[in-house]
Amino acid sequence: MMGTGIFSIGVSGIAAAQAGLLTVEHNVVNANTPGYSRQVTTQATNIAVNTGAGAMGQGVHVQTIKRMYDSYVNSQVNTAQTQVSQLDAFYSEISQIDNLLADPNAGLSPALQSFFAGVQQVASNPSLLPARQSMISSAQTLVTRFQDIQSRISEISDEVNGRITDAVSEINAYAAQIADVNQRIVVAEAAYQQPANDLLDQRDQLVSELNKRIRVQTSTNSNGSYNVYIGNGQQLVVGSQVMQLTATASTSDPSKIVVGLQTNSGTLQMPDSLIVGGQLGGLVDFRNRSLDSVGNELGRIAASVALTFNAQHTLGQDLQGNISGSVGFVGNFFSVPSPMVLPNAGNTGAGSVSASFAAPSNSGNFYTNLTNSNYQVTFGAAGAYTITRLSDKQTVASGSGAGSVTVDGVAVTIGAVGNSGDTFVIKPVADAAMTINVDSRIASDPRLIAAAAPVRTAPAQTNTGSMTISQGSVTTGYSAAGLPVTLSATATTLNGIPSPWTASYSNGLNATATAGAVPGTWDVTYSYANGSPAPAPDIGVAGTVLVKGGATLSNVAFSGMNFDIKGSPAVGDQFTVQQNTAGVQDGRNAVLFAKLQTQNTVSGGTATYQAAFARLVADNGIMTRETKVKMDAQTSVLKQATSAREALSGVNLDEEAAEMLKFQRSYQASSKILEIGNQLFDTILSLGR
Repeated sequence: MMGTGIFSIGVSGIAAAQAGLLTVEHNVVNANTPGYSRQVTTQATNIAVNTGAGAMGQGVHVQTIKRMYDSYVNSQVNTAQTQVSQLDAFYSEISQIDNLLADPNAGLSPALQSFFAGVQQVASNPSLLPARQSMISSAQTLVTRFQDIQSRISEISDEVNGRITDAVSEINAYAAQIADVNQRIVVAEAAYQQPANDLLDQRDQLVSELNKRIRVQTSTNSNGSYNVYIGNGQQLVVGSQVMQLTATASTSDPSKIVVGLQTNSGTLQMPDSLIVGGQLGGLVDFRNRSLDSVGNELGRIAASVALTFNAQHTLGQDLQGNISGSVGFVGNFFSVPSPMVLPNAGNTGAGSVSASFAAPSNSGNFYTNLTNSNYQVTFGAAGAYTITRLSDKQTVASGSGAGSVTVDGVAVTIGAVGNSGDTFVIKPVADAAMTINVDSRIASDPRLIAAAAPVRTAPAQTNTGSMTISQGSVTTGYSAAGLPVTLSATATTLNGIPSPWTASYSNGLNATATAGAVPGTWDVTYSYANGSPAPAPDIGVAGTVLVKGGATLSNVAFSGMNFDIKGSPAVGDQFTVQQNTAGVQDGRNAVLFAKLQTQNTVSGGTATYQAAFARLVADNGIMTRETKVKMDAQTSVLKQATSAREALSGVNLDEEAAEMLKFQRSYQASSKILEIGNQLFDTILSLGR
């Protein structure tokens, strides 16, 4: 009993010490292995032998080799890591946009300033061809700047598409490896009824790497395998089974690569809202919150420049005397394509949708109502449709059957209704900055710049009164077909104005007339201060404006033409309104071009071109800064969580050195037990000789 007990206890001690030494050595050599968790041996006493003297101990054995691991701490690390990875991917992309827009030399503002400087040269010297050519050159520089910025944005978009594709491939690869390790863990633990520590570490490391690509959640099955989920519960790994993600062109917009989930019934396109966390979530978030809106905002500015400048240019006269409606007149200085309309690849009907830019509004100056949003036309039952602004998900129009409707400065035409569920995406300004250009005819012939105004007035040489009539201005839809017109004054009227006309007076009141009636508001028998209530109107004669009393005539408008009037006429004074022939020194329309620089022409008449671009730069800069601050803060959180995990699971070489000495001494002590037992046996054996 004594000998057997001594040897068995010594051997058990040597075995336990040896297991401890092997575990420590394993820790030391894996100190720098990513994802490795420190392992320790768990020892327990062997079952004692009961004797008359009491229970006699039988040594020690190793119950298991346990890894130092806390699932909650590890979960905190993964949560922080997936957010850092998302913010890092977002920041790396948006910082490129920020540098692009804020560049003082490559930005849009210098090009806009240069263009309008060229416009002012033409306004000052409308007959000089070099000034006109300089304006065209600065315009071409402006459109090139638009195209260069949009081209870089398109390159970033292609980069995002490529990185999304690569991330999906990596996710699939990690998912396959996790499924493989799951199977190996099940086999190993079933065979030995002990945890497969190194395989568990390997699987956790794969989950950690996967978490850097997309946020995942895990659950553990009864056999020790993991299930891995993404989004709001979409299965990616179930035990040893893998569900593949796909990266394919969007059915609604082929220019975008979207993430799908491959199922037995085909590929299911996942909404962007389910792609969160990690590199993939950061790329999708960047595209939705920054890239698309920046491209659309740049396009909105480009389209607004083109549409408002064209609207004013159409109201002018070129150096050859051509005006709107004349053969050879080029109304549009810039060319810009119609909005893109993209049918969904899954449409089943024969619906057709087209779009065009509505004419700019005019309330003292031209402006557009364009937004930086895309729109979706969705067909319902019986030909009903709704139009949704995608930036805020608001329904902005609805109707039924074929027809047209104008939404935010875009005229949408339903040519044919689609089947219920069919959709079309309208991208009004997505390509505007890339495709804006100077009309090729104007670019090759600067004489076609319509710098002059199309009409003018001339007083008769015999006039003796103080009345003056301005050279006049025109509005959209004006007609010079009835010119020349001669206006003549009597003691009470200004005659010869074609009907219908509108007259304005110094007290702010207006009068309008069509054939057969003229409001005689200012009869000579009345005299009262400006702003007093008007007496009952007299009945005048068509084509006559009464100019008497306490108020004076200040403006007359007809056929889309406006003329300011000052002073009082003498009886018989005459004025001729005529087309502006030989107006080579006239730069009145070019002056109105130049005013567009400082007028509110964008965003429903609330911002100038440069203010809109400055706001784009500022908004993107603020988002870039916010992302950087968030990323720095989340990186600190990740460091703290990682430190907490390392304190538990990391390998400390000093600590392992102490453990190695401890097990070495334990090994030596157990060996000494065997030596003493051997000596005792030798003594007993020597007694029998």
